[in-house]
Amino acid sequence: MSLTVNHVFNDLKAFLKDHQVTMNKTMRVQHSHDESYHKTSLPDVVVFPNSADEVSKIVKVASEHHTPIIPYGLGTSLEGHVIPYDHGITIDFSKMNKVLEVREKDFLVRVQPGITRSQLNKELKKYGLFFSVDPGADATLGGMAATNASGTTSVKYGVMRDQVHDLEVILSDGQMIHTGNLAQKSSSGYHLNSLFVGSEGTLGCITELTLKVYGIPEHIVAARASFTSIDDAVEAVVSILQAGVPIARVELVDEPSMKQANLFSDTNYKEKPTLFLEFHGNEPGLNHDVEFTKEIVADHLCEEIYFEEDNAARNRLWEARHNLAYAYIHGNPGKKLMVTDVCVPISELAGAIKHAREKVNELDLHGGILGHVGDGNYHVLLMLNTNDAEEVKKAEQLNQQIVDYALQRDGTCTGEHGVGIGKMKYQQKEHGQALQVMENIKSALDSKRIFNPNKLIHQKGRSV
Repeated sequence: MSLTVNHVFNDLKAFLKDHQVTMNKTMRVQHSHDESYHKTSLPDVVVFPNSADEVSKIVKVASEHHTPIIPYGLGTSLEGHVIPYDHGITIDFSKMNKVLEVREKDFLVRVQPGITRSQLNKELKKYGLFFSVDPGADATLGGMAATNASGTTSVKYGVMRDQVHDLEVILSDGQMIHTGNLAQKSSSGYHLNSLFVGSEGTLGCITELTLKVYGIPEHIVAARASFTSIDDAVEAVVSILQAGVPIARVELVDEPSMKQANLFSDTNYKEKPTLFLEFHGNEPGLNHDVEFTKEIVADHLCEEIYFEEDNAARNRLWEARHNLAYAYIHGNPGKKLMVTDVCVPISELAGAIKHAREKVNELDLHGGILGHVGDGNYHVLLMLNTNDAEEVKKAEQLNQQIVDYALQRDGTCTGEHGVGIGKMKYQQKEHGQALQVMENIKSALDSKRIFNPNKLIHQKGRSV
């Protein structure tokens, strides 16, 4: 360890307890990666703050020593967001995992960043409420805000950015600010909530979130619909949305992924392009929505559709969908998962998915296609031998082709996973001159470039 690292460690120990700060190799290895295929890198120090005040002090130490800071939730990110390539201090927020306040009459909840969505929903259930954003992984709320997470319910309830009323953020000088308020709307000042949501820890550390929550639906119906082709399935989604059916979830799973799901989840679902759907509302209204949906999917050559109202059956259905990434991982031992993530206008979705499948086949790669097709977001899941340079090169080529297709149609290189290290090379092409504005904001808020350096945007000349 360098002299600077020892000074940083000693300064941190001046106000943190022994179990809150460590240079233990095993602990550093645990914080050297996320769930992506990107190469690992060790932090110098890992800290476990209990409060925003401690986070402020940690940031001040880092600022004094020009040492990088990497905020860390559970490491479920998929583009290398939390990998400390510049080393420095990893701030693990797992001890800051409390529900601070439930304002049930305002449909708001105030939480610390280390709480996971399942922990939050367990607490909210007592009040007849739930938090809507469902990215699949049981991620932390702070991490979900940092990447503007999305998920299966975004078609009805919106993405993470739509749920944030206020953030408590520690800036590079240790100053604490709040970015919003508890009002339902505001026209006052710049929209700082949206600036920090999706900033991937590059502008500050989120230490508290005030989030919108919803009443648990009176009635829920799930469905599984199989189609002759992906085109038919996607066109059915477009028709459902155009018809104004208030659908809560609509997910596409292609034929190879249905095979993988059956193997992993011990299900016997039809191995055809499939839509997983869910409807929320009151029983009379849902009965009408279900009948209308049956008519729509029949017009698009739906081979069969099954509806599930029983809670256990619905959970089994969505577990099969949520566990698809793990299904691929367990079905391909020794390989690493790479997940592409683009979003296109709904009108371009069928063509985009068809293009992606053609390229996967052309490159002779093993993978499946799935996505939150209700908002134009889809993924290709690829299983790679990362020691095979040719296979990795093919995967990167595929990712490039998928992103280029999306950008050429006014889409985006990432619909929900974020930029991290993996999508930085596409930022100039997607944002043009607006990227310089982002770089100016970064420089203004983090002049020493200590917050998660060289993620989201390139930073030249950062001195450590």
